[in-house]
Amino acid sequence: MFSLKEIFSVTLTLFAIIDILGSIPIIIQIRQREGKVHSEKATLVAGVLMVVFLFLGQSILSLFGVDFQSFALAGAIIIFLIGMEMILGIELFRNDPLAASGSIVPLAFPIIVGAGTMTTLLSLRAAYSLPNVLVGIALNLVFVYGVLKSSAWIERKLGKAGEDILRRVFGVILLAIAIKLFKANF
Repeated sequence: MFSLKEIFSVTLTLFAIIDILGSIPIIIQIRQREGKVHSEKATLVAGVLMVVFLFLGQSILSLFGVDFQSFALAGAIIIFLIGMEMILGIELFRNDPLAASGSIVPLAFPIIVGAGTMTTLLSLRAAYSLPNVLVGIALNLVFVYGVLKSSAWIERKLGKAGEDILRRVFGVILLAIAIKLFKANF
C-alpha cells in the first residue's frame, strides 16, 4: 500500500509545482501589506483545497462544463497578473485592508494551490495509489507551513535590496510560467 518510491515521486512533483520557495517574494509582499501571514490558515486552506480537488476535481470541472485547458488558462491569467504586479510594483488586485484575506487569496489559492497543482493532483491520482498521494500532500504542506512561518526571518535576511531583486526576478519567472501555460493550453 505505502511505497516510499511513490511517496518520494509525488512529494517532489508537488514540490516543483507548488514552488513555495519561488513564492517567497509574494509571501513577503502580503506580509508587508497585511502585517503578518496567517501560516496556519493558509496551510490549512491549501490542504483542504488539495484534498477536495484530489477527490472531487474531475467532477467539479465537469459540473461546470470546464475542461483542463480552460482551467489552466484561467490560472495562467492570474499568475500573469501577479507577475506584472511584482515586476512593475503596481497593485492590480485591490485588497480590503479590513478583510486581511491575503493569506487565503492569493496565497493559499492560487499561489500554493493553483491550476497547475490541481491538474497535477488529478494526474498523480491516476498514476499513484491514493495513500501515497495523500502522504505527498502532507509532506509538502509541512514544508509550506515552515516557509510561511519563517517569512519574517527570511525578509530580514534578504533586506530591502535583496527583496526587490528577488521580487522582480520571480515576477519574470511567473510571467514565463504563465506564458508556458498559455502556449500549452491554447
